Amino acid sequence: MIALKTPFLQRFCAVAALTLFSTCISAQTIDRKTLSIEAANKIIAGALEEAKNNNWIVNIAVVDDSGHLLSFQRMDGGLVGSIDVSIGKARTAAIFRRSTKILEEAAKTRPAIVTLPNGVLLQGGVPILIYGQTVGAVGVSGVTSQQDEQIAEAGIRAAGFAK
Repeated sequence: MIALKTPFLQRFCAVAALTLFSTCISAQTIDRKTLSIEAANKIIAGALEEAKNNNWIVNIAVVDDSGHLLSFQRMDGGLVGSIDVSIGKARTAAIFRRSTKILEEAAKTRPAIVTLPNGVLLQGGVPILIYGQTVGAVGVSGVTSQQDEQIAEAGIRAAGFAK
């Protein structure tokens, strides 16, 4: 065993060991973007504006990339039954990383898709992407599925996320 007699050599070996350790740690982790509550609320505000401009009454949910609720808004007169649907659409879009419209279409030719756990296969759930990475999703329920999706996409655009 080599004796580390000088302070310089001791510090050098400590830094080298720390560098090696941190390299091993970073090889085991990944960096990812997350959706902030401020961004979620901007999405809600943009979606509400789109709904109000069209005289539509809806429920709007924003979830993180794992499908957990970040922000929710039920407009005055919004259907109680649409609360869970909007959250479910958002959750489905987030965890499957695609629009619920795509999943709804796929179910027509592959009915087994309806057995996906926690899946709400109705158009109106849209993932939020940053540099191709899903950071969350928006789900809207209360009007037609196409209108729900229109509202979700307007919210995403209003918050500065291209869609």
